[in-house]
Amino acid sequence: MGFNELISALSNWLWGWPMRILLFGGGVWLTVSLGFFQFKYCGRILRETFGKIFSSKRDGEGTISPFQATTAALASTVGAANIIGVSVAVAFGGPGAIFWMWVVAAIGCASKFSEIALGVHYREKNARGEFVGGPMYYLKKGVGGRIGRWLSLTFSFCLMLEIIPSIATQSLSVVRSVNELGVSSIAAGTVLAVLVGLVVFGGITRIGKVAEIMVPAMAVCFIIGALMVLAVNLSEIPEALSLIFRSAFTPTASIGGFGGAGIIATLRWGIARGTYSNEAGMGTAPIAHSTAVTDHPCRQACWGIFEIVADTMIICTVTGLAIIVSGAWTALPAKDAATMPLYAFSSVFGDKIGSTAISISLTLFVISTIITLVYYGEKQAEFLFGYRFSLFMRTVYVAAIFWGALGGLSSLFYVLDILLAMVIIPNMIGLLTLTPEIKKLKNDYFSGSMRWREGEFS
Repeated sequence: MGFNELISALSNWLWGWPMRILLFGGGVWLTVSLGFFQFKYCGRILRETFGKIFSSKRDGEGTISPFQATTAALASTVGAANIIGVSVAVAFGGPGAIFWMWVVAAIGCASKFSEIALGVHYREKNARGEFVGGPMYYLKKGVGGRIGRWLSLTFSFCLMLEIIPSIATQSLSVVRSVNELGVSSIAAGTVLAVLVGLVVFGGITRIGKVAEIMVPAMAVCFIIGALMVLAVNLSEIPEALSLIFRSAFTPTASIGGFGGAGIIATLRWGIARGTYSNEAGMGTAPIAHSTAVTDHPCRQACWGIFEIVADTMIICTVTGLAIIVSGAWTALPAKDAATMPLYAFSSVFGDKIGSTAISISLTLFVISTIITLVYYGEKQAEFLFGYRFSLFMRTVYVAAIFWGALGGLSSLFYVLDILLAMVIIPNMIGLLTLTPEIKKLKNDYFSGSMRWREGEFS
């Protein structure tokens, strides 16, 4: 076995059951340890987030508003995983995979809440007076000692490098999409790099302002399109929902282009795509949320649950239902899973409008994702080597857009998938180690004592 084959095998093994057990199992541990709070306080959490989207009241310290921080984090999660990822899950795992995506989302709420709460609790101010935080800070200061330092360095260094191919991959997906509209790869890469550069060189304040407008707008437009597909196929929705629940616990027979799936395959694809979709436990969301104006870590952490509801429970659900009711999942073979959303939209809007709508949606999703990824990467560079080096890495990340547009870096993808695993492992170790601290923060907030706000929390 050659080096490339060895790296590929290791990457595939890591991203099989080991990472799913770590992420899903860690979420279960936190859910139980925190007393199933995401269910117990569901109403309050929704009031604190969905109910305050348009509120101008801001208590506490921070750099950008809570909603701006949330949309910046959402920009990373609301992307190709919501469109293509759901299609892949249904194509290989059957409709039941959507049910397991819901389960992963419910459990993942505890992980995302926990990492954001810790991110705000241990955040600092950088040389420019901006709040910065994330796993690199709570691993170093919370876990502490030599172990905490090495975990923070491992997380930060691996994430700084891993973001390069992540950006290249996102760029390549846009280029392939607009190529079908007659736009060349070089032209697409140039325009994409310029648009991203104009935003990211304005810092987190500009990123927050752009995300606050762009993310809700593109999400709403895509949801409206998917709802129109559902409206045209309204009579099929009850059967689609029934199929999702039945297929989650029983094997799905082959139908048309769908080759059939057993329960294990349904579980595998539902858990995998659910995990990739909401990024709970990956440690990226708290980097954005730590900049928010807030008077308590858990108040901002509630917005992490808002993310999962918007990302998985709403966008992924309408995408999956559109694929099922339109018949795309049985009309096309699994190898063509990426074109299933296009099939669903085209069945209602026609080939030209359908393909254009999907291409525009993918492009907007990817632009917003790249903008946030650049910020995540430069914060790692700042943590490791200082502010000036972060400006250099910002330029490297923008350049990665061109590499992706031209199809570069493909030979490094398996190596960098391993790096992503090395990002998640330290973060999950931190969450599990700091569970008592998370529990104290949660109890302080939901009990109403708010000792953290008064500076009496210890």
